[in-house]
Amino acid sequence: MRPRTYDCGYGCPIEAAFDVIGGRWKGVLLYHLLEGPKRNSELRRRIRGITPRVLARQLRELEAAGVIARTIYPEVPPRVEYALTPFGRKLEPMLLDVRDWGETYLDHLEAALAADGQARHGPTVVLVQR
Repeated sequence: MRPRTYDCGYGCPIEAAFDVIGGRWKGVLLYHLLEGPKRNSELRRRIRGITPRVLARQLRELEAAGVIARTIYPEVPPRVEYALTPFGRKLEPMLLDVRDWGETYLDHLEAALAADGQARHGPTVVLVQR
């Protein structure tokens, strides 16, 4: 007999939130959209390492969740822009807090690497690309 699965919905609000914004690229996409509407090509240039297929899928998922809106302009060739919805704008304080924490974490890593280098070989210069 096959085990039964029951869809009980979300267990908690954190689970619901991470279902929408979780993953490797969604937070980065949302962060770049804080600046204003962006075209697919702009997002691809800003986010190194994302493939066009993954970008399209992540944008579709964020659109389906109501966090971003896609606008198609009737031009030749057609122009498509993505922007945060008012609902998606509510993520701004959290995204900025995560950015700030990330900067603090990078400083922490840089200090730890520098301390490790000094302990082993004397003073070392550590460059962290931001």
